[in-house]
Amino acid sequence: MNTLALQQQALLDALFARPGSGGASSALLQLRALLKPPSARGLMAYQANGHALAERSLLGAYPVIAQLLGADNFNGLARDLWHRHPPVCGDLAQWGDALPAFLADNEQLTEVPYLADVARVEWALHRAAGAVDAQADLQSFARLSHEDPAALMLVLAPGTALISSAWPVVSLVSAHTDRQPSLAEAGQRVRDRVGETAVVWRQGLRPCVAACPAHTSGVLRALLAGATLPDALDQAGSEFDFSDWLTQAVHDGLVTGVTDAPLHPTTDTP
Repeated sequence: MNTLALQQQALLDALFARPGSGGASSALLQLRALLKPPSARGLMAYQANGHALAERSLLGAYPVIAQLLGADNFNGLARDLWHRHPPVCGDLAQWGDALPAFLADNEQLTEVPYLADVARVEWALHRAAGAVDAQADLQSFARLSHEDPAALMLVLAPGTALISSAWPVVSLVSAHTDRQPSLAEAGQRVRDRVGETAVVWRQGLRPCVAACPAHTSGVLRALLAGATLPDALDQAGSEFDFSDWLTQAVHDGLVTGVTDAPLHPTTDTP
């Protein structure tokens, strides 16, 4: 490795090493050995800029977590995540996926055990916002009336994801973003340990989240796994009405069309 590459790697190691750790001391010593003279002021400027980037990037993906923790705690969390799970690509919009597990493993947050699942929902919303664009094919729904359903699949909107939780994650996210339900109602659902399953998708350019009823979640899981239409419907609960559900799902932009099922499916229906 040439000298410039060594200097660049040493700078990255010094920037991302956790302050006060042995790794930070070692990285700083290596950087000082490679830079002549060492620029401590420049390194501090880079570190401060990195922390500011971490705070802004994480806030863009997790605004509800930021509200639940408060600005100071959230900024400290962003800096901590920056050092423990530094970005691996130049697009910082892709950084932050490690936060849900990071929150779940944080012993200081045991009194707010729902934070990790709220973060999972927010990351799904963030991913949906950046998903590849897709146009709805409304004419394709006519195939349901005259073709073998075993040869068909429903197409879900970009970024569709399903997140099940023992906590009211949809209520918590919606209370902070849309004020529906109220914060008081969401808080009561937390105290009552009301579990919710969130379905996340993108309607046009707008990421959406809604509570997914139990009798519908099996269908969506199967569709996400690539199941044919009959196999997906086999996962429906007794209260499921396909016609009503499909009408609403198309209206909401959750289902965007009908397509051919693969001749040799590789994914087992859950």
